[in-house]
Amino acid sequence: MKDKVVIITGASSGIGKALAFSFGREGAKIVITGRKEAPLMEVSQALTKTGIENFALVSDVSIEADNVEMIKKTIKQYGKIDILINNAGISMRSMFADCDLNVIKAVMDINFYGTVYATKYALPYIKETKGSIVGVSSIAGYRGLPVRSGYSASKFAVNGFLEALRTELMHTGVHVLTACPGFTASNIRVASLGSDGNSKGESMRDEGNMMSSEEVADRILRAVKNRDRDMVLTLQGKAIILINKLFPKLADKLTFNALAKEKNSPLAKI
Repeated sequence: MKDKVVIITGASSGIGKALAFSFGREGAKIVITGRKEAPLMEVSQALTKTGIENFALVSDVSIEADNVEMIKKTIKQYGKIDILINNAGISMRSMFADCDLNVIKAVMDINFYGTVYATKYALPYIKETKGSIVGVSSIAGYRGLPVRSGYSASKFAVNGFLEALRTELMHTGVHVLTACPGFTASNIRVASLGSDGNSKGESMRDEGNMMSSEEVADRILRAVKNRDRDMVLTLQGKAIILINKLFPKLADKLTFNALAKEKNSPLAKI
């Protein structure tokens, strides 16, 4: 990773922040983006204090023009792009019947179109360096999760997009990684949108026994170094995917029962 230029979207907290430190400690030059300036600059200052060269850009991945500027400014600053990590994401928590459709659109705009926009404008430069495109997806991209219909749809879309892109690029030397953490201790559930589009402001799961953002970041770093095709984390995550493939009806029941146990789950009322 020495002197590699790495763009990490959604890097003001959680997995994105952890990725900035993981890749930065390996000698990479880190470009971090986020919608909120204050927390983004805090991460930038923390990276600088540890000796990690970084460049912070306030940018919203759901806005195409912001992605154009993100790439232009990165090239102006460093002259190349080696790795793009599409990490920015948001979740939602609502029964579909109760959900304002603008919530679904907002999740798709950030999770799916944000990945598409950033990848589109970074791709010519990544082809030049024969670098890597990473999508931080989810187990929900393999198995639809109730009360998270929009989130699941966005991650299925990301997985399909990256799979198609990987096949298109297989003779170019560009590496494409689909990284699917299981439940991870991060702020994505706290920031998840409710049925009305407002942030829930609390996690519905006990995060004490979850994989940490730092562990996830280190595993993604390793997968990029190895130029792996896919990365599925946690035994639970791997089990969900396998059961869903072999015994889909059983997977329906197990998924429903597991998520009905979440705090204030609407499934518990059914």
